[in-house]
Amino acid sequence: MTSVALVGSLFGLAACGGGDGEGGAEGGGSSSAAASQPASGGSSEGAQAAPEDGQPSMPEPDVENVPEVVATVNGEEISGEEFTTAYEGQFQQMAMQSQMSGQEMNQDEMKKQLAESMVGTELLVQDAKEQGHEASEEDINAFLEQTAESSGVASVDELLATFEEQGFSEEQIRSDAEKQVMLDQSIEQLDIPKPSDEELKELYDSSVAAQSEAQGGAPAEEGAEGESAEPETPSFEELKPQLEQQVTSQKENEALTKRIAELREGAEVEIKL
Repeated sequence: MTSVALVGSLFGLAACGGGDGEGGAEGGGSSSAAASQPASGGSSEGAQAAPEDGQPSMPEPDVENVPEVVATVNGEEISGEEFTTAYEGQFQQMAMQSQMSGQEMNQDEMKKQLAESMVGTELLVQDAKEQGHEASEEDINAFLEQTAESSGVASVDELLATFEEQGFSEEQIRSDAEKQVMLDQSIEQLDIPKPSDEELKELYDSSVAAQSEAQGGAPAEEGAEGESAEPETPSFEELKPQLEQQVTSQKENEALTKRIAELREGAEVEIKL
């Protein structure tokens, strides 16, 4: 699973790197638990009180004032129930990130980002439908089987049971899967340039440099004879498949973000938060 998904907390797909208020699709989708980075400062909402043992307590998601309809997108409604499920799904992950980073959570900003994300996803889904894309039951089942396999889950039934434990119904998961299949079909039609060797080498060099810097203060491992030994860095050729996948995903994200911005310009969107 990727950390940010267009549709569904558990459906890792090409993610949009949005979150800039213009319909970025990070974490979009009705059951999304994929998180934008926690916003800092501002509101005291979600502040973490320190109990007697000195450890910050886990905050609770504030969904009391979520309206019945969070947003409308070209006449299609994003319901408060749908939004609340998504927000509660992503909140725990974001609260843990906040605790680790020491940043204060700004729930007002988090809710605005999620609403924009869901608007972006809805625009993409509507666009996919207009292009004639559709998802059959066979397509949806195949997608769920692929998701279960990539997640290390034994079966689709077990995958659905895991989702249900997190508060997502089978109906909602299949709805998200349907959207995801259509979005996959749209992505396949995008003009995504193939990563060049120069781009891959640049990413490799920056990753190696970052790893070396991170290991700078760490004690070196001891070799067989007690001598310190640096961990061996994989070669460029060894990592090339992963680098190609990462750069391709970045390019897909950029193309999707651009497409959302184009769709947003001509859309009738109202966010009611």
